[in-house]
Amino acid sequence: MGRGTRVDVHLHLTRYWRDLPGTAYRPDLDYTVRGLLGELDGAGIGSGLAIPVHHAPDVGATLEEGRSLRTESGGRLHLVSTVDPGIGDEGVAAAVERWGRTPELTAIKLFPGYLPFFPHDRRLDPVYEFAAHRKLPVMFHQGDTLERNGRLKFARPIDLDEVAVRWPDLPIVICHLGNPWVEETAELVYKNSNVWTDCSGLLARPTVPYFREMFERARSRLHQLIVTVGDADRVLYGSDWPLESIATAVELVATLPIPEDDRERILGGNARRLFHLDASGPIS
Repeated sequence: MGRGTRVDVHLHLTRYWRDLPGTAYRPDLDYTVRGLLGELDGAGIGSGLAIPVHHAPDVGATLEEGRSLRTESGGRLHLVSTVDPGIGDEGVAAAVERWGRTPELTAIKLFPGYLPFFPHDRRLDPVYEFAAHRKLPVMFHQGDTLERNGRLKFARPIDLDEVAVRWPDLPIVICHLGNPWVEETAELVYKNSNVWTDCSGLLARPTVPYFREMFERARSRLHQLIVTVGDADRVLYGSDWPLESIATAVELVATLPIPEDDRERILGGNARRLFHLDASGPIS
């Protein structure tokens, strides 16, 4: 597989990001399409998913911003949207209707933990029904939250088991390996053939005193997840940029003690299969 076919499944480039200098992996980050594409090029990544944040005001705003990023990037940044079930049944139904008129939509991202809902909340059934019908992956923030007022009880991977069982045709992605509950994530991927995971956002800023030890621990935990599952077919590379350097996130996968074919599957092949990506975006 050529380097240009590699895919970063977890990028954030949005006007709604809060406190960029305080949270990005470096304070002088070029937080523009040009800057992001430059980092992707430098790390040998061809394209990526531009994921909105839960601060976005509504579904329409995520779609408008996502289309703009897709256009400005020449199709290299793929469109992702989100919804908060707290807006009520009518609001969720309206979001699903908008998505139905958006053929370029590549995935849906949900934010339990940042927002107070469990993944198996019945208010999300219309989202799962739509996504299962479209074979559209639904990505879940799982594990640690960047914000102190997040609620970890809503973001435990084990709560996704009910969703995976109730919706066997729904492609599910557990983001961040569900860190710190990586073993739970490994079990869910092992048990449920419709569950995937990405290895994004496992590292703090490179200026923290124990960064190299943190890197080694994250690599070991990722490797152990692959061993527990028994293959690398549903493991996805992601960085969580701007929180993490794209090059460092690639290094995490590039230095795993696994066969080269598995490494390339993680770095792009699995994502292209899951998200139905051709050279420029979703396959129509």
